[in-house]
Amino acid sequence: MHSLEVKLIVNPTDRSSLSGKTIIVTRAAGQSGEFSLKLREAGAKVLEMPTIEIVPPSSWDELDRAIAQISQFDWLILTSTNAVSYFWQRLSHNGKNNSDLANLQIAVVGQKTAQSLHKKEIEPNFIPPNFVADSLVENFPENPAHKKILFPRVETGGREVLVKELTAKGAKVIEVPTYESRCPQTIDNSVLNALQQNQVDAITFASSKTVKNFDTLISQVNGINLKGICIASIGPQTSETCQRVFGRVDLEAQEYTLDGLLEALREFFSNFN
Repeated sequence: MHSLEVKLIVNPTDRSSLSGKTIIVTRAAGQSGEFSLKLREAGAKVLEMPTIEIVPPSSWDELDRAIAQISQFDWLILTSTNAVSYFWQRLSHNGKNNSDLANLQIAVVGQKTAQSLHKKEIEPNFIPPNFVADSLVENFPENPAHKKILFPRVETGGREVLVKELTAKGAKVIEVPTYESRCPQTIDNSVLNALQQNQVDAITFASSKTVKNFDTLISQVNGINLKGICIASIGPQTSETCQRVFGRVDLEAQEYTLDGLLEALREFFSNFN
């Protein structure tokens, strides 16, 4: 794995830093726009290959029951923009609004999640210093023992560390399926052709599920070899999955955000220019 311990020296306004590079973005459909735009502004040719489809959970029952009892919770933990979006949809559906959350402490993981919350005119009470669930547990602002915590989350495939560690510290964590993410059925022809013709320089992964679903999708077709393509990861957990699935990861963002991933790509390719 290439080390990115050195300070980044590439000018973030340099439009040519990724010039001539073809980069695949594997984020969910409808959620890749801002990142793709920034890559294009840096000179890259971007191919969007959604590896996740976001849909409602199989049932709203558990989330609706939790919302009906929202005043009984001490904390609400939100770890994705999808959780924010679907939670507020159901909050409104159940005749409630922001005022019903007035006595609730809210913790979020990640800048994008916080931004989604701001759009709901809510200021989070706690954002951990690193944008991963582990950091939320390590830096939780009070003793979680005997606290009742609501955790709206993806229905299947999410990490368990947050629930396990908070429970181990004495918290009562109520997990409720709030949305589901699933693998698309097909790959866009333009992306498939680029992969089969070895015209891709990098593939970006922003979660473990994007890695797994990408592998599922390319395993269904012939003529794809990832040798020579930069495998770019947003953070440690995604990197672990890349190592397990692909046997390698070529770069990992220093800051576990999409902006951090962009800077890591600039640094990586600047070494070859």
